[in-house]
Amino acid sequence: MARMQVSGAVHPRFAWVKDVFGEVLATQPDGGAALAVWHGGEWVIDLWGGWADATAHRPWQDDTLVMPYSVTKPFAALCALLLADRGELDLDVPVSTYWPELTAGTTMRQVLAHQSGLVALDEDQPEEAFYDWDLLSGRLAAQEPTWEPGTAHGESALFYGHLVGEVVRRIDGRTLGRFLREEVCAPLGLDFHVGLSDADQRRVADLTGYDEEFRSSMSDDRNPLFQRALNNPPGALEPDVVNGTRWRSAEIPAVNGHGTARAVAGMYVALQQGSLLSEGMLDQARRVHASGPDQVLGGDHAWGLGFALDPDGYGMGGLGGSFGWWSEVGQYALGYVTSHIGDHARGDRLENAIREVLDLPPV
Repeated sequence: MARMQVSGAVHPRFAWVKDVFGEVLATQPDGGAALAVWHGGEWVIDLWGGWADATAHRPWQDDTLVMPYSVTKPFAALCALLLADRGELDLDVPVSTYWPELTAGTTMRQVLAHQSGLVALDEDQPEEAFYDWDLLSGRLAAQEPTWEPGTAHGESALFYGHLVGEVVRRIDGRTLGRFLREEVCAPLGLDFHVGLSDADQRRVADLTGYDEEFRSSMSDDRNPLFQRALNNPPGALEPDVVNGTRWRSAEIPAVNGHGTARAVAGMYVALQQGSLLSEGMLDQARRVHASGPDQVLGGDHAWGLGFALDPDGYGMGGLGGSFGWWSEVGQYALGYVTSHIGDHARGDRLENAIREVLDLPPV
């Protein structure tokens, strides 16, 4: 395997983080990654390195795109929050007000806070369902929720984007991917996409690392609901599927956004600068709406409207190790995306290096 190179720019104050980034890359057997950090009104870190394929033939570039799994969810949520901010969507009326076929008595606020109970489908679905928006939306519309909406919470791993996106489509007429592109990403220059064009597909890094260790981590000691939530329809954890052109061109907005680290961090910068939502709507999104045991993920989690929350700030991590975050304590936005599927130890190491420079306690 050829040695992984690090490219990009870093503020002198954060020079040490570049060394740590290089060390993190060296721990990966293949693939690559990118890291972007905004602090004090400027980009202080914008680094990338490694390879965009498993054979070390395509070097990672500044515009290489990667699928960061659930890091996509806040981008999807933003589409609904924008409509609510404009008075076109009421977060507290039944979703069936806009989507009459939906039988679950949930509100959009509950959907955004992972309280809808629509986390798994009772009937087995084919992989084909991912590529047929109307089919999968129809299955969700008829599905009885796993719990009464609002009484518990659990991440809607595969369906969050369809639940949000179908309401966006019913109100606005555009698909979520198109709405996101035209209302959020293009105006702000964020290189993040749900549903890739043929031209953009050439910039995508292949995801690697789906080995037995990874598969064991997805099955050992996991509750049955977790398995149902991630594996029906099948394919979201299969490299032959997620690295395929059909998957990349589809709109599966819970998981299949594709973007750069700078785009992920840039979304949080835009939120903090008031370029996306009103102050009141952002405050709602960052407020705890659900906390305690997550029925799907297990363990305790706190959710705002589209964002995971903790005492430090808000954001979202994705299966495989990517994440985006705004630190209220440190006043920085961070985007880390990786093509080698693994745990979050790599990202934690990088964030702790940043926090050490800022004289902050570790995460």
